[in-house]
Amino acid sequence: MMKTVLTLFVLTASPVAAQQFSLPQGCEGYLTIQSTSCSVSHYFTCDGDSNGEQRRATMDEEGLSYVGRISGEAEWLESFHLRSGHTERLSDATTDSMSMSELLANDIDTWDFVTESREIGTSQYVGFDRLTGETVEIDGVTLRRTEYALTAYDAAGTEMWKSEGAEFVSDEWRMFIGGISSYITSDDRFDSDDTPVEFIFPDEPGFLSVNPKFGCGVEMSSIDTNDAQLIQANY
Repeated sequence: MMKTVLTLFVLTASPVAAQQFSLPQGCEGYLTIQSTSCSVSHYFTCDGDSNGEQRRATMDEEGLSYVGRISGEAEWLESFHLRSGHTERLSDATTDSMSMSELLANDIDTWDFVTESREIGTSQYVGFDRLTGETVEIDGVTLRRTEYALTAYDAAGTEMWKSEGAEFVSDEWRMFIGGISSYITSDDRFDSDDTPVEFIFPDEPGFLSVNPKFGCGVEMSSIDTNDAQLIQANY
């Protein structure tokens, strides 16, 4: 089913002239977020989704860049990266799943999960999310501040890269929302700021807009753009 949904996204989301992102049949959007990093994300659910599952599609200046599905515990079930053309799916080999419930109850959630990809192979992600105890209001929406750290390994157990940063959590939507992140390899470091600026709901101007509004045309990284995309494509 995911392959079909992704194909529909590619076909319906590409014409910028339409000015509005077209969700596949059987899907309903509930939120659009405009972020600092020249990106706009649309959050939605589809027929057949269960147990609090939800999906996200993110667009940048070049068009659709990412489509993903998470569980009701905010663990990544499936991710499709259009720039690199690869898909990652959560593996049954995961030993410690991400848990929004544990994070909200204990202020910290550790995890150790594995994804499988036909294109790039098996990857392991080990790390934690922690609530800082601070809240912030952005565009009328109250969010909890978090900090995180992770290390990514390949199938042989060799470290590929690390990431650390500060994000946000929504209790209501049970999901993470991007913030300031650093992706670190043995050779360099890439810093990004995905902090939300606007939260747009159905029937409000800009809902499902295909056009990112903030931070466009700004040089984002300290390393080559192609390298940055490859790092981001693995998470």
